[in-house]
Amino acid sequence: MNTKSSGQPAVILSLRRLLGALVSLTRRQRGSSLAEFALMIPFLALMLLGIIDFGRACYLAIEVSTAASTGALYGTQNYTDTTGMQNAATGDAPDVSGMTAAATYGCECSDGSHVTVSCSTQPSCGSGTNVVNYVSVTTSATYTPIIRWPGIPSPIALSGAAKLRAGN
Repeated sequence: MNTKSSGQPAVILSLRRLLGALVSLTRRQRGSSLAEFALMIPFLALMLLGIIDFGRACYLAIEVSTAASTGALYGTQNYTDTTGMQNAATGDAPDVSGMTAAATYGCECSDGSHVTVSCSTQPSCGSGTNVVNYVSVTTSATYTPIIRWPGIPSPIALSGAAKLRAGN
């Protein structure tokens, strides 16, 4: 057995030296986690800001799309009231500033062919199809991100559209 002058095996002395080196290494790293955290704060803040910005854009896109559906749903009961459809659409998304809505109604064949806006003339449909009324509402708004992100346009155009059969 290989022993040093202290009478202990060389393996134990090597382990003690290794343990002593690890203890001194940890003593020298006091405060390093605080410094690493301080270096990471800007990246974490930027990532949080990106998540918030993306979430706001998705929320507004859903609001604009849902507003178009709400306007069209109103139009199914009052298909000649285009102003009411627009008001229903803008009223459904009061937190979306600058949103515009456009509404139209018309007639078409039940298979979707021969569209006539405002039902000024009845479309001539083939056999097996009949004339149905429809309403169409489109909404649009713009979203400006909190900060300019590389590769993402600013402002971002958001739009929604809905077309439903209406009336009789």
